[in-house]
Amino acid sequence: MGSSSTDTIAIDPSQLTEGLCVWLDMKWLDHPFLTNRVMVKTAQDIAILQSLPLAGKLFYIPSRSTAEPLELGTTQPPALEAPDALTLERRKLAQARREKMRHVKDAAARAERAWENAASATREALVSLARSPRASGQQLSQLSRDTAAAIAQGPQALLHLLGTKEDHGPQFHALNVMTLCLLVGHKVGLSERELTDLAMAALAHDAGKAEIPQSILKNGHRKKHEEDHYRLHVKHSVQLARESNAFNSTAIAMIADHHEAADGSGWPQGKTDMSVGARILAMTNRYDRLCTPEGNGVPPLMPAEALAHMLRQEVSRYDPHLLRTLISLLGVYPPGTVVRLNDGTLALSVSPGEQVTAPRVLLYHPDAPETEPSMLDLSKETDLKVVEAIRPTELAPEVLRWLNPQKRLAYYFSVDSKPQG
Repeated sequence: MGSSSTDTIAIDPSQLTEGLCVWLDMKWLDHPFLTNRVMVKTAQDIAILQSLPLAGKLFYIPSRSTAEPLELGTTQPPALEAPDALTLERRKLAQARREKMRHVKDAAARAERAWENAASATREALVSLARSPRASGQQLSQLSRDTAAAIAQGPQALLHLLGTKEDHGPQFHALNVMTLCLLVGHKVGLSERELTDLAMAALAHDAGKAEIPQSILKNGHRKKHEEDHYRLHVKHSVQLARESNAFNSTAIAMIADHHEAADGSGWPQGKTDMSVGARILAMTNRYDRLCTPEGNGVPPLMPAEALAHMLRQEVSRYDPHLLRTLISLLGVYPPGTVVRLNDGTLALSVSPGEQVTAPRVLLYHPDAPETEPSMLDLSKETDLKVVEAIRPTELAPEVLRWLNPQKRLAYYFSVDSKPQG
């Protein structure tokens, strides 16, 4: 049985009554409800359930129910007698389910398409920056202007966790950091010009790592001389930006300061008087590296763990207002967090919601077709909410493979054409 609950009891459809929480051991597309767990609230719920082929597939969950099943064989007049009426109600439920998921799915698809275009341009520019600095600089400049304009002028920019990506080139970290930088920058009131400079710096802040041997980059436990060599990537990134003639002094200063800290504990200069853009870049760069470490042997943190680490152990390194802004932007369950809902369903947070505790999620439905992912905005639901975050190590192997949280940690944004209602 697909339920993760262990206290389920098989019942006959004739035992259904209001107040039962039941598990339907059937494929997601074979019933019209949002999840396989259903809280029976009305006579109509009973009638629709009894119209489904539930023999041997209906289970009662005592711990989640407020009533007990009726005695086996109890006669109940059907709430809706006409088969056509039941069919119509099932269709209405299924259509409502599709409509609830459509907006989240469409926004994610827009983000996916935009990311593919940006990733292609970013990878090409970063790979060729050393040998064709001016042409590559122009590519980065154009992408930065377009991205900043989209976020500055769009009524609502939504962050999305993207589908699994096979290639993990330099564009991944660059686009993750740029996306977070621009969303934070927009939220704290940066102008479109300032957002463009920030985007430029975010895309190129690690370009100089092309000059650092992979043996050092991938070493998660570097010795002092290796760490000293690693830190030269900042100098190399600044030099490449200057040679491209596409970065102004503001963007170059952000690149130079992307490892500095508000308390002076950063490097290479240990300065504390960075620009707002540099502080945003340093903060988002750190967050993404905590979630997706560069060095081998460094365990990745869950997104919520990364935020908690920054808040509890590194808070002096960041501008308090900017850190609060990042936390409010990502929500209590940042994209990439596996969560359990109050009906027991597992889900993956894929986008912050309108409420910090109610993200947009990908529901765990292994039998759902890829063309119809079960994505839902919990801020629009009255019955479903997150009750806890789940560490990936606590998941069954097949669930972990399906949700694949760590391999999904590439994200981008979409801009709504109109505000959400």
